[in-house]
Amino acid sequence: MPFFNTLSEILSYSFLRMPLLVGILVSLCAALLGSVLVLKRFSMIGDGLSHVGYGALCVAAAAGIAPLKIAIPIVIVAAFLLLQISRNSRINGDSAIALISGAAIAVGVLTVKLAGNVNIDVGSYMFGSIVAIDKSDVVISVVLSAIVLLLYIIMYNGIFSITFDESFAKATGTKVSFYNTVVAILTAVTIVVGMRLMGAILISSLLIFPSLTSMRFFRSFRGVVLCSAVVSALGFLLGFVAAYRFDLPTGASVVAVNAVFFVAFSIAGKIKQNLKFKK
Repeated sequence: MPFFNTLSEILSYSFLRMPLLVGILVSLCAALLGSVLVLKRFSMIGDGLSHVGYGALCVAAAAGIAPLKIAIPIVIVAAFLLLQISRNSRINGDSAIALISGAAIAVGVLTVKLAGNVNIDVGSYMFGSIVAIDKSDVVISVVLSAIVLLLYIIMYNGIFSITFDESFAKATGTKVSFYNTVVAILTAVTIVVGMRLMGAILISSLLIFPSLTSMRFFRSFRGVVLCSAVVSALGFLLGFVAAYRFDLPTGASVVAVNAVFFVAFSIAGKIKQNLKFKK
């Protein structure tokens, strides 16, 4: 079959195997966290943090520093600030995201301009690039993705509690602020790691699309989470293979595949609902 032949060809190249592995791990992380963010109606934090990541990556490149080493702590701080601003000020969450993301983009653009003769590939930060990932990035990305997945599994019960009813969770002794902060930090790490492949513009799609797709068919939190993980990983794999076979941008291909999944699950969900109604 063409798909498996193309996949086999991809796996024969070490410089393609590494980003494929990172992409699948990041997709899994994004799907799990995206389910929480979408249900909490805070999915736009992914878009805001990706813009912060863009600014941080531009600054790192201009300073000659390894991108992930400076971008990850900056985006984590931004995630923490977004939580604090939305909780303790008159500025609501959406406005806070708009303020911080707009300022971050401005910093990135100005950095590129002021850097002068420094070679900064802005396109790879905006739209992603598989050639932008080196071996050190792969090691850091794999380790961080594994940590995100492990922490999510360990804290699953607490994350589940704060997703649906924070007031009830707080009344039962759940550390709501702690779990919200953990989710924000894990989201920040996932976005920075995934930006190298997907780009600042498209990385938030990995958080939103799989979750919304799963919700077209499943109603339980566990069902949505598990389905999102499968859809996200499969979507990245198919998008990656399509990008290689037809010489397309990886990020755009992955998002296009996720969009197809969303339409397919929407149709399947309506069919399921109609069959249930007829019974």
